[in-house]
Amino acid sequence: MKALTFPKSQRLLKPSDYSKVFDDVTLKVPHRNFLILASANSLGYARVGLIFSKKNLRLAVQRNRIKRQVRESFRLQPDLPGLDIVVLGRQGLEKLDNDAVRSSLNDLWHRVKKKYRQANPDSSVGSPRGTE
Repeated sequence: MKALTFPKSQRLLKPSDYSKVFDDVTLKVPHRNFLILASANSLGYARVGLIFSKKNLRLAVQRNRIKRQVRESFRLQPDLPGLDIVVLGRQGLEKLDNDAVRSSLNDLWHRVKKKYRQANPDSSVGSPRGTE
């Protein structure tokens, strides 16, 4: 059985990691309830960072629920390209149930892969992620 983990190597941990994405956005995937910003990294696997403000999700329980859904959805995407990804929450997110959040995120990951392939036709999407 495959270990279902979310190691630190797959997360954006430092403010400088987030700054690199915000300063050099190469992919932008908008959605009604989310915004995904991404920039290429040299690691060969994807990393994710989450930003959900109190302005858009008032209660901590709401923010934590959405963050869990995003992490789980990201973890189940083994073929994401080598990108540093920041997922931002927008207003109206608290009204969505878990199934709606999951389907929105699956659509967003698909769109990220598609935009990456269009921007980099010579590279292959499907490199395995780091497992530290």
